[in-house]
Amino acid sequence: MKNVFKVLMLMALVATLTSCTSLNSVVREPNTKVLLSKSDFTLSKQVSAEAKTVKIVGIDWSRIFIIKTGEVNRDGLSGNVSAASIPVIGSFIGDKTESYALHELMISNPGYDVVFYPQFETKKFAPGLGLFYNVTTVKATARLGKLTE
Repeated sequence: MKNVFKVLMLMALVATLTSCTSLNSVVREPNTKVLLSKSDFTLSKQVSAEAKTVKIVGIDWSRIFIIKTGEVNRDGLSGNVSAASIPVIGSFIGDKTESYALHELMISNPGYDVVFYPQFETKKFAPGLGLFYNVTTVKATARLGKLTE
């Protein structure tokens, strides 16, 4: 019985000492509502970016130990939002790979504040039934908006 307890304690110690990377940012959200119109933005030309997700046995191993999050602080209450969660007008983001593609779009085109009406081109490769290995590539195309001063 003591050996089983020692093994369980050793496993608990190893589990607590293992680590992964976690990045977190916090911004404060003002308690103000602003109505915007099209004339408040300067729009870019159509720009594109791609993101790829490779899943083996249903797990995206390239992103499993790197967690990027941000927080929006609302009057002292913090709520987690994904780093890939960016202001999008005119579309519902239903897939994480689409969200990653929009994040790449914003990173590769700095200085813009919002994404207008993104379009997604999705390619999936899943040999067999896709239970063990599948690749999803998403190309996001959209206009980006910059608030005018």
